[in-house]
Amino acid sequence: MAETVLTNTGLDSFLDGAPEHRDPAFVRAAEAVLGLLALRGADRATGVPEPTPGLVRQLLVEDLPTFVYAPPGELAAYPAVLGALAARFDGGRRERVAVVLAESAPDFERAMNDPGNLTWHRWYASLLRTCGADLADPEDVRRRLAALDGAPLPDGVRRAHLMGRTALADVLLAEALTRAYVRDAEAPPASGPLLTDHAVATGIGRLASALQDRWTAAGLAEQLAGPYARFAPGPEAFPHLVLADALLDEHLDYYGDPAAPEPPPPAVEAAPVEEDADLLIAVVEELTEEEFEPYGDEAPHLLYAVYQRGCSADSVARKAAEYEDWSVDPALEDVAVTVPDAAVRGGAAPDASPGPYTVPPLPELVRLLGTAGLDEADRARLEGPARDLAAVLDRLAATGLVFRAGDAFGLTPRGAGVVRYLLGVRGVAAPDAAEAAAWTAPEVVAAAGGWSPTVAARVLADWLHARADTPDAWAGLLAALGTVHAGTSRAAATRGLFAVLDTAAAPPEALRGALRDPVVGAYALEALRERGEEADPIQVRTSARALRVLDALPAKKGPLETRRAAFDEAAAAWPGGSAALVRAMAAADRHETERVLHPLGIALP
Repeated sequence: MAETVLTNTGLDSFLDGAPEHRDPAFVRAAEAVLGLLALRGADRATGVPEPTPGLVRQLLVEDLPTFVYAPPGELAAYPAVLGALAARFDGGRRERVAVVLAESAPDFERAMNDPGNLTWHRWYASLLRTCGADLADPEDVRRRLAALDGAPLPDGVRRAHLMGRTALADVLLAEALTRAYVRDAEAPPASGPLLTDHAVATGIGRLASALQDRWTAAGLAEQLAGPYARFAPGPEAFPHLVLADALLDEHLDYYGDPAAPEPPPPAVEAAPVEEDADLLIAVVEELTEEEFEPYGDEAPHLLYAVYQRGCSADSVARKAAEYEDWSVDPALEDVAVTVPDAAVRGGAAPDASPGPYTVPPLPELVRLLGTAGLDEADRARLEGPARDLAAVLDRLAATGLVFRAGDAFGLTPRGAGVVRYLLGVRGVAAPDAAEAAAWTAPEVVAAAGGWSPTVAARVLADWLHARADTPDAWAGLLAALGTVHAGTSRAAATRGLFAVLDTAAAPPEALRGALRDPVVGAYALEALRERGEEADPIQVRTSARALRVLDALPAKKGPLETRRAAFDEAAAAWPGGSAALVRAMAAADRHETERVLHPLGIALP
């Protein structure tokens, strides 16, 4: 019982005096609220923990969703306890806490109901209550737990999610208990210690388990640590999380933010992803052995890089050239590589071999690298590194999760599902095609701006097709090109997505409706003219025309003289000349104007 773990919380005095305070749901909420406030260091000089606005917010949106299970019908009891507790204090405490309660109420309910916040203990308490268990009766809890015999998981939640959240909750609760004991030892409170020496002597872990039982289901912690440990596996059951961490590092190196979405794979094959992930990490660790040098350590990067391409195949030769610091045209990093259909389907037997590797013929190598002047000597020089890289990929391909066919390599649909799972368990936004198609126009545009043009074209087309390519869908997407990241350094890349849209298939009314858009209006005019359709250029605003000129200028490619000549030619055709053009460009997108014109020695107004 929590009362025997956390002493001197003032629970009995708080519950005295009001009949409604004896409601079981209110009592249960009071035990948790007073206990957590005291653990977090709330002043207990008056005999009960003093609820400051900061502690109240933390309790509602962090602590309760981490440690406490409450049925949906009992959630209101927790803010009610906090309100009643605040009413015991003078000095406007009730009013200040009431403001926090009102502001935090939506976040509290959302956090308590969010499957991503579930721990093993909170999840099983929910299941047991659904089964009719008396959560205060440890024997009933044990009996009902035995009857589950292989409990289901919440929708959209993996075992690794629950394990990770549980491990975090264990650490947080142990830290809170330790700090509370040290705090009281250093400055003994007049109300008495929160934790007795005898209780602490039994071990912080046992105290944490006792609290988990009281806040979820009686006896549950002991059962999940003992006879039903298989229902709540710990980190040792997930060796593949090492690979998940490596992929997270790759994502952060590329995007800097786990919330930045990865492109959805075109196809994901349903499979036992945990087993496949364990198989994959075993091979990844094997590749670190000496025989796979120098590229064996690059396996996580290879897996991530091809997933980040939207799972489109990459070239062994091109990747080897990058590793060898050859000059590879960045514009060609997305160039398609032909792959036989059978290779993409995957599912090969573990002993299947893609065959010996050979560097592509010289014309194909030039197409892949974009490097002028390559000869057969260069091709021969790349043979060794490319074969070493192919050996690493062939070992990965033996899992059936990766394929190599000639110079092409990539993820099979089953492999795409595994990498997506590994990214997801570490909190990386990794949608599938259906999830991406369900995004709003601003959401899909914001995401597509961070992807290669080929992937962005596919996903945006799929998004439009999911809405039957209606004029409204096109109008929303075109509007988003001008509003997402507006005023930032990413605005140019965002409106540049217009170039990947299949405007030949766009409803003409959507393009005509975009003519007056202050950002993409000139793009829409150009698209209509290319289709041979009538369009009124008078509707296109100055800002849109200036942006179209700006985006057509060579930015940082080519000699400065050539780039300056391109600007001078555009300025000569602009009403008012170069000064008027620069003003219009800067007003429409100062970041991109500075980036393009500063190297040319042109100052902005």
